[in-house]
Amino acid sequence: MERAERVCRERGLRMTPIRRKALEALHGDHRPIGAYDLADRISPAGGRRLAPISIYRALDFLVEQGFVHRLSSRNAFIACLHGHGADDVVAFLICEACGGVDEDSSPAMKQAVGLIAQERRFAPSHQVVEIVGLCEHCRNGANSGKRA
Repeated sequence: MERAERVCRERGLRMTPIRRKALEALHGDHRPIGAYDLADRISPAGGRRLAPISIYRALDFLVEQGFVHRLSSRNAFIACLHGHGADDVVAFLICEACGGVDEDSSPAMKQAVGLIAQERRFAPSHQVVEIVGLCEHCRNGANSGKRA
């Protein structure tokens, strides 16, 4: 959260209360969260549920600033804990049993994706790789195939 606050100050941007609550909720859970689930988590207790458009606007801002990633295959969002560069290729290893997500960004992966794009004369604007399988914990039988 401190990094996000600092980056917003440096960029002259505002971390509104909804943006802050959304980011805090995503930081508190290491699994992808959908927008409607996020709305339920950050809406005031006993009050009206936040409008989906407010949640999506907050999420759009957080994604644009690099604080959050959108996982297309899950239509869900996860906090970025790595602080990598905006042009880095990011790979998400998504466990299909427990729902856990691990994030990685390496120079070798960036080079490989860049080479593929170059060979095909393709100019990528966004580079995200989603790899679905089983994490070590679930592969060793600890989760016995139960989905989160």
